[in-house]
Amino acid sequence: MLTSPPRGVRRAALALAALTLLVAADRLAGRLATRFVLAEMEAGARAAAELRATVLRAEIEKQRSLPVILAQDPDLIRALDRPEPGRLAALNVKLERLAEGTRTAVIYALDREGRTVAASNWRSDTSFVGQDYAFRPYFQEALGSGAAEHFALGTVSQRPGLYLTRRLEDAGGPLGVIVVKAEFAEVEEAWRRLREPVLTTDDRGIVTVTSVPEWHFLATRPLEPAAREAIRGSLQFGETPLRDLAFTPHQASDGHGLLRLDEPAARGLFLPVSTPVPGTGWSLTLLAPTAPTLEAARAAARAWALLLGLALMALLGLTLRRRRRMARERRREAERRRALEAEVGQRTAELSAANASLRAEAEERQRAEAALHRMRDELGQANRLAILGQITASVAHEINQPVAAIRSFADNAAEFVARGEAAMAGRGLATIAALTERIGTITAGLRGFARKATGEVEPMPIRTAIEGALLLLGHRLRHEGIAVSLAIEGEPCVRAERVRLEQVLVNLIQNAIEALHGAAAPRIAISAAATGGRVRVRVADNGPGLPPEVRRSLFMPFTTTKSAGLGLGLVISRGILADLGGTLEAPETPGGASFVITLDEAGPGMSEGMSRETGQRGSG
Repeated sequence: MLTSPPRGVRRAALALAALTLLVAADRLAGRLATRFVLAEMEAGARAAAELRATVLRAEIEKQRSLPVILAQDPDLIRALDRPEPGRLAALNVKLERLAEGTRTAVIYALDREGRTVAASNWRSDTSFVGQDYAFRPYFQEALGSGAAEHFALGTVSQRPGLYLTRRLEDAGGPLGVIVVKAEFAEVEEAWRRLREPVLTTDDRGIVTVTSVPEWHFLATRPLEPAAREAIRGSLQFGETPLRDLAFTPHQASDGHGLLRLDEPAARGLFLPVSTPVPGTGWSLTLLAPTAPTLEAARAAARAWALLLGLALMALLGLTLRRRRRMARERRREAERRRALEAEVGQRTAELSAANASLRAEAEERQRAEAALHRMRDELGQANRLAILGQITASVAHEINQPVAAIRSFADNAAEFVARGEAAMAGRGLATIAALTERIGTITAGLRGFARKATGEVEPMPIRTAIEGALLLLGHRLRHEGIAVSLAIEGEPCVRAERVRLEQVLVNLIQNAIEALHGAAAPRIAISAAATGGRVRVRVADNGPGLPPEVRRSLFMPFTTTKSAGLGLGLVISRGILADLGGTLEAPETPGGASFVITLDEAGPGMSEGMSRETGQRGSG
């Protein structure tokens, strides 16, 4: 006959089992928290890294147009062809004003031998005038091939920057090279205000632009001794030792690759997220610190696991105690009654646990829905800022033209005043005023597009939103040689939010521009008409159209025909229109792609009021 073990042995076994359960729950909770937090951090860090890469690219593209324009400047060509003192002095002043107006670090001109004949910093103690830069690769490459870009440490200024160069020539051959140095101090300062360290590296893994000043010119991967000597010999980075960045790879429990940094400026574990900087050979890496978020998440998960384990053990202890008490009190009762009581107690515990689980699931669902709304709004804003970064260079070209014209008319007006020709000077000043108003229109459109959506829906003319989108993309349309036709029946008004509606139109027109790249006689047709209380806006192009496999999943996330696209633009656009009570469809059309927006038309009284208001602003 088997006998039950002593009470002390049973209690020891239960305590050991409870301890084992708590340890297992602790480890499982820590691992699940690590996996969830690192996945969330990676998604947020990747969006932040891509946004920073877009800003850096826009800063570089803004400076790239200067050497192209200056390479055709007649004053610069004449000064290099015949370097007379008077011409060189005037060229110094001109480059100085141009550098101040474009917020460029320095602009300087080199003759055929690589010697600086004029520079925007000719007044400063570190003037480049008279310096010999024939040894610089950017001079040699530009003189040979016509243009070059080279990141290096300034030998005089001791500040790093990207050197953009163009060859100057006339009918007789090369005259010299114009150099524009772009520095990224403002970009780095903006990065430093954020908590995540950011660094960009060239194709050799050497840090170029970074939010941590001490990391300039550090190597993120081992360099061969011969490569180190070659870099030092070229003076690309001056006398810097090119030491390795002190980090070691670290594998997280869920498989994520982390980096452990042991630098004075940053220590601890970081989650690295890298993305290429479009238009350059650089790669941008954002280091998201894991310690604060990961430790807090692990601590919270372990605390919940401990509390749940203790609660379960307490419930089990109470149940066992209750059963023992009931067994003592009802020992004389029938076995069937004891079995029935035990079953009732077990069912009660199960129902209580199920009820608690349902409440927890309901609360979790409410939190998830709130987080989803926030993420959708943030994704829309990020998409708008990404579009803004892409069109910044185009808007810069739009502004550069009237700025250059203003400069020319201002000089002419000064000459007319000196001659006493007041009428001619007045006409020049009137032209300057018109050009200034044009710049104001462009910058107002850009500022309005960058503004974060307020969520307020109000009546507005559909023409206003279409023209706002075309204003932002005007330069790119002209640059690509794309003809745009606009046909609006009447002046229909819709109930919408201008910022978000313009974002949808910019997305659709940008997609059309990219689809028309390389097409013969590219054309975009935009039409709008009101019918049955709804306003339909159609954006169509004569490009290759949408392949059937793309059309089937066109409005699903991450569906794209672009090699560098994320496939979120149409998803975000359809979500925005749904919030505004509208739709976005892509009907099949022969010869190209077509997208149709449908929105509620504003009331007749509202439409008439809005038309009068638009007309008054236009006449003003």
